[in-house]
Amino acid sequence: MLILGLTGSIGMGKSATARAFAQAGVPVHEADGAVHRLYAGEGAAIVEAAFPGTTADGKVDRDKLALQVLGNPEAFARLEAIVHPLVRESERRFLVEAASRGVRVAVLDIPLLFETGGEARVDAVVVVSASLELQRERVLGRSAMTEARLDAILAKQMPDAEKRYRAHFIVDTSRSLDSARAQVRGILRAVAVIPGRQLSPAAQEVGEGR
Repeated sequence: MLILGLTGSIGMGKSATARAFAQAGVPVHEADGAVHRLYAGEGAAIVEAAFPGTTADGKVDRDKLALQVLGNPEAFARLEAIVHPLVRESERRFLVEAASRGVRVAVLDIPLLFETGGEARVDAVVVVSASLELQRERVLGRSAMTEARLDAILAKQMPDAEKRYRAHFIVDTSRSLDSARAQVRGILRAVAVIPGRQLSPAAQEVGEGR
């Protein structure tokens, strides 16, 4: 199975690109989706213990949590130490299940792929990109987003130019959705002949719940 890492800075169109892969029949594991599930379930109590006042009705309030961690490197590191191992377990289970079905290509959608060393876990990296002007326009159009909050988020992310330099493939979302879908299909044609990897015994054990 060939594992593609999908990444891109905030507002670059990564979610739309992930959907394009899914529409092409490729299973996609979204790290953000895994975090949402954890925040609504098993992770809520752990986050509340570390960051009191950030949950309500048994779920993490992401806006309240952001107020405590953005701009605070120590707090952000504590949150990562809680969340990353849980997301990695979800990721491993996803890959084992996909391999058991004989899937040829799977995608790991990881926003901070390069920043967390995630490129070592994939066979090729797809970076989603657009102009910086379009990026800011998209993000600042979101509710509750401010210039200061956007700048704090971007400070945690590798610059887009560096991501593009490290990419094996780039999807430019500055044009239409049809264009992005065509680029995804082109990537899938290109990787069709690339050999994948075997899951490690450790990954198999995690996937089987041992």
